[in-house]
Amino acid sequence: MGVVDDRTGPVRSRDRFLHGGSAESVVRSVRSPILSSWQRSLLLGLSPDQTELPFTEDFDAEGPVVRAAAPVLDRLAALFAGSRMNICLADGHGTVLERRFGDKTLPGRLPAIQTEPGFVFAERVAGTNGIGLTLAERQLVQVNGAEHFAERSQSSACTAAPIRDQLSGHIEGVLCLGYPYTDADPALAAVVRRAAEAIERRLMEQSSARERGLLQAYLEAAIRVRAHGDALDGHPVTLAELLLSELEQSDHTTLKEKATELLAGAHRAAAEVSLSHGRRVTLVSRPVTSPAGVEGIVVEALLPDEEEHHAPAPAHAHAPLHAHAAAPASGTAAPAPGAGAGSGAVRGLVLVGEPEVGKYAVAARRRLELLAEASTRIGTTLDVGRTARELAETAVPRLADFVTVDVPESVLRGEESGDPTGELHRTVVHGIRDDCPFYPVGERLVLRPTTPHMRSLATGQPVLEPELKAAFGWIAQDPVHAELLLAHNIHSLITVPLLARGVVLGVACFYRSRNPAPYGDDDRSLAQELAARASLCIDNARRYTREHTLALSLQRSLLPHGLPEQSAVEVAHRYLPAESGVGGDWFDVIPLSGTRVALLVGDVVGHGLHAAATMGRLRTAARNFAELELAPDELLTHLDNLMVRLDREEGGDDPAAGSTAIVGATCLYAVYDPTTQRCTMARAGHPPPALLLPDGTVTFPDLPAGPPLGLGGLPFESAEVHLPENSRLVLYTDGLIEDRHRDIDLALEELHRTLATDPGRSPEDTCRAILDALAPEHPADDIALLVARTRATPPDRIAAWELPADPARVGDVRAAAMEQLGRWGLEESSFATELLLSELVTNGIRYGGGEPVRVRLIHDRTLICEVYDASNTAPRMRQAANTDEGGRGLFLVAQLAQAWGTRYTPDGKVIWAECALDAA
Repeated sequence: MGVVDDRTGPVRSRDRFLHGGSAESVVRSVRSPILSSWQRSLLLGLSPDQTELPFTEDFDAEGPVVRAAAPVLDRLAALFAGSRMNICLADGHGTVLERRFGDKTLPGRLPAIQTEPGFVFAERVAGTNGIGLTLAERQLVQVNGAEHFAERSQSSACTAAPIRDQLSGHIEGVLCLGYPYTDADPALAAVVRRAAEAIERRLMEQSSARERGLLQAYLEAAIRVRAHGDALDGHPVTLAELLLSELEQSDHTTLKEKATELLAGAHRAAAEVSLSHGRRVTLVSRPVTSPAGVEGIVVEALLPDEEEHHAPAPAHAHAPLHAHAAAPASGTAAPAPGAGAGSGAVRGLVLVGEPEVGKYAVAARRRLELLAEASTRIGTTLDVGRTARELAETAVPRLADFVTVDVPESVLRGEESGDPTGELHRTVVHGIRDDCPFYPVGERLVLRPTTPHMRSLATGQPVLEPELKAAFGWIAQDPVHAELLLAHNIHSLITVPLLARGVVLGVACFYRSRNPAPYGDDDRSLAQELAARASLCIDNARRYTREHTLALSLQRSLLPHGLPEQSAVEVAHRYLPAESGVGGDWFDVIPLSGTRVALLVGDVVGHGLHAAATMGRLRTAARNFAELELAPDELLTHLDNLMVRLDREEGGDDPAAGSTAIVGATCLYAVYDPTTQRCTMARAGHPPPALLLPDGTVTFPDLPAGPPLGLGGLPFESAEVHLPENSRLVLYTDGLIEDRHRDIDLALEELHRTLATDPGRSPEDTCRAILDALAPEHPADDIALLVARTRATPPDRIAAWELPADPARVGDVRAAAMEQLGRWGLEESSFATELLLSELVTNGIRYGGGEPVRVRLIHDRTLICEVYDASNTAPRMRQAANTDEGGRGLFLVAQLAQAWGTRYTPDGKVIWAECALDAA
């Protein structure tokens, strides 16, 4: 043996802590269980200088633990013979029951507190020590030198382990090895653990001996009855023989489960059990006492007369029999209630044992049932708060009477918490009644390090407080609040950290009030298992929330933040994200040249970040293609080609690539011209628009459906409709009309009815009415809605001329245009307009192929100049040299106009320019 650690660190840390230093100042140099024990010792008012401990003579020196431990203690004493090892056995309350010594002379050299049984080493009276800390932590611990709270133990070290009843899980005692600090050895932990396990096995053997005594009493009682010649009710057989009949194997399990419940009942009872094929068996339980005085219960099965032929005769005369008459006091078996069946019945022994064993078996089965149920009840949604509540609802009332769940605020937002102990928020309070004064939901919690909650978060392990009235760390958090909870009979607590994939997600607390028994280690294990399952579900929900938030933020950033100014339509829009995941729905309003406007809605297949990102790429591409003044069918063709290319680039053709391929998208693109009141539309697998005419007529224009985007190689077709002024064009995505609880045709009928109800509504009111009528309460898919009320450009704000391809006629057009500007009151714009027209008309005549040229002026938000010619060649601006006589016309146009460009028509092209109305 030898020194394993430097004492300097713990000594200084202990001295700093005891002289007023904060826990944070020593947290890095002191183990968490030791620091928590120091804090509890101070809260209890203990002094490090105390030398006396409570002493009692009221302990069981010959109880089961002592009997089971005696041989093990003797072997340990022999193993450490000649050393300064102090071997101690304490009960579950910290009272020393037995001691052994490696050196036989040690008792004469040590104080009585270290040699005599009867002294109490519980943490509440002795501070931090091996026995007390083992009972507090309920696991093997080592306390070295200065880690002890008391000054008297600074030169000592100890290793201690709990001794549990393997049936109940209760701590029955503590095995502790004490030794000088200089003799510390890491191997002692394994020695103590194996010795404690040996004592636990011997305790179990004692229980088995009691069970065998009960079985022997049952058999002897049956033999005595037969010897006295008393009649037996039915033919007695063993359960194995009973199962050799036509009973199913599932019947075996059913009988055993019900018999276990009767065994746990600890009194006479009878129960009828339904088996397969309509059979019924009566189970009867009655008390039995062994010669050693152990009281137990025997459970037998009684089959009705009609099933006598299914059971074989007893294998031999000494098969376990049922004694159905009074027997002598020693080893008696009293008659079962209602066992007056006829002589044709068949009886079989099912179970015999102590009631407590039955209770443990029933409790174990119910714990397994609760875990099985938890797998289906917890995690039904991807909402952090709802998942936390499902944990509480699953645990109440079978494990706990009240459950609280505290989660950092950042986790609720889908993030990882940087300081989980500093931003806890009460997320769930659930219990058998609502009047218990827990901190309310939504309140931020500031907890002391000594609370079980913080100990759980610090260690990552569950903390069990069997008796809350003695949990001074919990009481010190808020004595008034603790008193209120104790007054509501809340007496036991388990706190479990919510941990998943290395992320701290919060802490769950399980409180008991109705059941007077305190929580045990089996309850702690069950709570830990429930919390572990819930933690994974909460983390899945957190990750989903994070992705959902990111996708929603990305989508919102990619959608229009405001509608552009234009005169063609009055527009209102709505966007509702799906509850289950952000999709790729989008809409757009794009002003085009000549007062026209493009309206667009689309829907990318799928949900999540990928769908949102794809939507952004498509929307950007659609705007760029729209700027090229493409016809609707041509624009969809370009988008289709883009989708095919993106899909190929992302590995869509290679299933082994592992990437998320783009599946496809739908789209509806419409261009409305207020000067002609004509609307050209094309769609790619998208639902048709709804059209509300000024007279109240509602139609769904029969547009060619077109294939979804991404298939490639298939054509799209445009259709043109006339839209009188004040018509409403309603564009939407499939989330508005598709729902698993509603047929699409019914949804379209409802949309038709909603639009026809009040034709005079504004676009905003129309949006509101449509969503109220059709939007699901919990949308499973995104909904994008766009309502446009058409306007018409007044004829007196349009002027048009046609002239032959003769440069001499340019002056005539200039003069006519100046006259028109005068009628519009735009004399201030005449200079810029005159120059623009001169350059554009001259360019059209020069490159128009000799065909007539048409000129159009539109008085809108800007003054729009358009020149039509028959050429398909696009003009381009170039850098003219100093010596060039031409080449500067389009440069002048770009300088004078706030925007200019070219669009193509079936007959040629249009060069247009927009001039601000205040241009001079």
